[in-house]
Amino acid sequence: MNPTPPAKRLTRALAAGLVLVLLLLGAYLWLAFHFSYSDGERAGFIQKFSRKGWICKTWEGELALVAMPGSTPEKFFFTVRDDDLAARINALVGQRVAVVYDQHKGLPGDCFGETEYFVREVKAVGP
Repeated sequence: MNPTPPAKRLTRALAAGLVLVLLLLGAYLWLAFHFSYSDGERAGFIQKFSRKGWICKTWEGELALVAMPGSTPEKFFFTVRDDDLAARINALVGQRVAVVYDQHKGLPGDCFGETEYFVREVKAVGP
């Protein structure tokens, strides 16, 4: 039996290292998506809502938060990944709504969404 040549051992070590890095990256992404940093609800008027992205398409929206008369309205930017929820939000554009969201910090790139706020529910709010 001949011992394994050094080049073959190096190739196996590099392949094992690459697999380990990919597994760690996958675990990090899974944790970032399944555990939220914060969650909450915001109310306002859906001001803008559109589907964006070159390759990974996500719905990006802008909620004008209700402010005191005469003050500048604050904007809440959010992302929607579910097309059914996006259709419900599209039907409510221009109306006062409450959105329920989860905040996920640390997601890499824009492929997961342009914001860290992911809306999971929308409710119409009376005048």
